[in-house]
Amino acid sequence: WMITLSDGLHNFIDGLAIGASFTASVFQGISTSVAILCEEFPHELGDFVILLNAGMSIQQALFFNFLSACCCYLGMGFGILAGNSFSPNWIFALAGGMFLYIALADMFPEMNEVSREEEDAGGSRFLITFGIQNAGLLTGFSIMLLLTMYSGHIQLG
Repeated sequence: WMITLSDGLHNFIDGLAIGASFTASVFQGISTSVAILCEEFPHELGDFVILLNAGMSIQQALFFNFLSACCCYLGMGFGILAGNSFSPNWIFALAGGMFLYIALADMFPEMNEVSREEEDAGGSRFLITFGIQNAGLLTGFSIMLLLTMYSGHIQLG
C-alpha cells in the first residue's frame, strides 16, 4: 500500500508540473511531458516489480500501478487551474524539489549498492556497471542542458 500511495502522490505532482507547463507554453508543456515520461517509464517498471515481489498477482500489480498512474491526470487538471491562477514557477519549484529528492534519496543509494555488489564480486563487471551508470547520468544531464539552452529557439509549426 505504501508504494501505491507514495507513487500516487509522485504522479500527482508530475501532473501538476505538466499542467502548469502547458499553461506557460505548448513547447514547455511538451518538453516537460517528455522529461517526465523519461523518468516515469523506468520508475513505473520498478514499482511494478516491487508490487510483484510484495506478493501481488500480475493483475493486482497492474491494477494498483494503473490506479497510482491515474493521479497524474488529476494533478494535471489542478496544474492547469493553478497555472492559470498564479505563477507556474511555484509548481515548477515543487516538482523540481521532488525530482531532486527522488534522485538523491532513492536513485543514488541504489546505484551505489549495485556498484558495491559488483565490486565485491570482482572482475570487470564493476567497471561496466560504473560506465553504464555514468553514461546514463551524463545523457540525462546533457538532454536537460540542451533543452534549457535551446528551448527559446525552437518553434513548432
